[in-house]
Amino acid sequence: MGHPAFFDEAPRILVRDPLADLLGAADGGLLEYRYLDAVRLAGHSCPTVAGAWLTARAALRALYPDEPAERGGIAVQMPAPADEGVTGVIAQVITLVTGAAAENGFHGIGGRFVRQGLLDFADIAGTAAIRFTRRDNGKSVAVELDLSSVPPAPQARALMSAAMQPDATAAQRAAFGQAWQDRVRRLLLEHADDPAVLRVTALD
Repeated sequence: MGHPAFFDEAPRILVRDPLADLLGAADGGLLEYRYLDAVRLAGHSCPTVAGAWLTARAALRALYPDEPAERGGIAVQMPAPADEGVTGVIAQVITLVTGAAAENGFHGIGGRFVRQGLLDFADIAGTAAIRFTRRDNGKSVAVELDLSSVPPAPQARALMSAAMQPDATAAQRAAFGQAWQDRVRRLLLEHADDPAVLRVTALD
């Protein structure tokens, strides 16, 4: 099962999950997530999925600058309801990496390792930033994603229109797919640390 080569070149995210350590799922609880994991979760690759991936990465790097982030040790507040726009898609990717879950999350063991209720959806007027908070020390950051400086390929709209037709050829569908993924590639490989794309603000 093939996938675009740049998926393997995209930044990876290393976390430490105490629950994985306890249950013997990973040595030392260390888990390395790849962009392909997010693609498999979402079922597709797009700027939203890539943006969510980079948002989580930026937040964890800011909150844990000298060590792997603690998966399950972070609370996340989304700035909009779960069913608004792409909020739900972004939240799923963030849950994958951080472990923070809504009411359907893990209840914990003996009062520890609780993931339920760590992901909150709210309608926060005036902001599109996602807030991440360490549960151990209360340190918080807000991360806002702005994709305007990474535009689609000029021909992407026309290629999409052709690819969506019932009689579209395999070549037309492939051409659109390549143009679509080119924007994702640029985002992941050229703008992963671009402050114009990912605006990280310390809140404490």
